[in-house]
Amino acid sequence: MSFVSTFLVSFVTVVVFFNCLFIAALKRRDNSIVDIGWGIGFILVTLVTFVRSGTAEPRQFLAGALVLVWGLRLAIRIYRRNRGKGEDFRYKKWREDWGEHWRRHAYLFVFVGQGAMMLLITIPIMLVNTYVGGALGWLDAAGVLVWLLGFYFEATGDHQLDRFLKDPANRGKVIDTGLWRYTRHPNYFGEVTQWWGIYLIVLSVPWGWLGIIGPVTITVLIVAYSGIPLLEKTMMKNPAYVEYAQRTSVFFPLPPKKPLQLEQ
Repeated sequence: MSFVSTFLVSFVTVVVFFNCLFIAALKRRDNSIVDIGWGIGFILVTLVTFVRSGTAEPRQFLAGALVLVWGLRLAIRIYRRNRGKGEDFRYKKWREDWGEHWRRHAYLFVFVGQGAMMLLITIPIMLVNTYVGGALGWLDAAGVLVWLLGFYFEATGDHQLDRFLKDPANRGKVIDTGLWRYTRHPNYFGEVTQWWGIYLIVLSVPWGWLGIIGPVTITVLIVAYSGIPLLEKTMMKNPAYVEYAQRTSVFFPLPPKKPLQLEQ
């Protein structure tokens, strides 16, 4: 099977999946359902391309298992977080801003847009499910270690945040403990890092270097477009968050800056 045919199979899978999500969103009047479907979509592309490949190489199982664990954890976590709370405030605001054309804009910018991003991010998975790269080696081991680091940051950061928000005493406060002491977005840092780990694994297959499109896409998406910028814009309305941001790295984990001492 050629990479072109793998990409076409992935394209059809993503189109069908996101159109089904869009129909479900229309019925529920809740576009944030796409957030739950995000992780599931990656798993679906991985499974479809793996079955389509007709091979069962160790590297395919390894990369597929990492995507499965990442996607399932993310989907379950977002489902539990959103259950019974209605549409996420971001999608609700967009619906209001788009007015009578909200259906068309939602389809193009939310569902088609995320589908296009998913196609680019899953290119490493398409490559590993197209080409045979031989026995597992040190690059695979390095990729797993990088992925585990990312998984730790994402899963632990989410857990720490959920526990912080459940405590009524923290209402109006900003979490600055645990991993959140070193980066304002440990979960986003973890998500990006996991895809760089998968890229290292894919480097061992022919044309694997092209897989860099995947981690670069999700890095740009989260750091410069829909992840951190949107959340920061909202959070910066809180003076406590502004103070927190002045001493805490926005993305890469770094030691917090010491507060400025005023001269007396």
